[in-house]
Amino acid sequence: MKPETAIIRIKNLRLRTFIGIKEDEIQNRQDVIINVVIHYCAERARNSDNVEDALNYRTITKKIIELIENNRFSLLENLTNQTLAIASEHPWVEFASVEIDKPHALRFADSVSMELCYQK
Repeated sequence: MKPETAIIRIKNLRLRTFIGIKEDEIQNRQDVIINVVIHYCAERARNSDNVEDALNYRTITKKIIELIENNRFSLLENLTNQTLAIASEHPWVEFASVEIDKPHALRFADSVSMELCYQK
C-alpha cells in the first residue's frame, strides 16, 4: 500500500430491504448489515483541509442507503455487486470491498454474508 493511501471503513450500516426468493422474503423487509472498505489516494486531502480534496464517505453512504432501501433483490450477490458499484464509482478509488450480512438466513447460523471486491 502506498503511503498516501487512505482507507475509509463504513462499519455495520444496518438497513432493511426486500432480499430473497421465498414468499416471506418477498413480502417482508429483512435486516442487512453492510461493511464497506474503500482505498483512495488522499495525498491532496492530507496536505489541505479542503473537503473538495477528500472522498466524501457521507455521499457514498447516502447512495448505498437509497439503493438498498428503495429496491428489491432476489440474490445477495446482486445486492452486493450493486453496492460495490457505488463504493467504487469515484475515479480516485483504487480498491473497494463490500460485505453484506443477511442475519438469520440459516437456522443455526448468525448470518450469511457475501463479499465482493473491486481493484483498479
